[in-house]
Amino acid sequence: VQLQASGGGLVQAGGSLRLSCTASGSIFVVKLMAWYRQAPGKERELVASITAGGGTHYADSVKGRHTISRDNARNTVYLEMSSLQPDDTAVYFCYADIQSSYDVQLRDMDYWGKGTQVTVSS
Repeated sequence: VQLQASGGGLVQAGGSLRLSCTASGSIFVVKLMAWYRQAPGKERELVASITAGGGTHYADSVKGRHTISRDNARNTVYLEMSSLQPDDTAVYFCYADIQSSYDVQLRDMDYWGKGTQVTVSS
């Protein structure tokens, strides 16, 4: 199982970006999906998460600005980021809780994508 993220880049303050992350491989079911970020010198923090049923949770710092969504048929999670500020600059990582069809016990396993850089200039 792999997670492949895309969509990062450089944007001016007030601008928007859309991140995408697709899970692929021997997947039985994808449960929780989420985006985390890690700024230089800081710990990784949760940005937003979404359950398979569409329930969402946001960090207070991004509420009202960012929107997480998913396409279950494509095993893909999105993060629409708007009104971006320099404090949003970080490496963004996608996360998924996945049951792999290779695992006969169908245990929940944590998977992480490689980070994608988001830089917001002032």
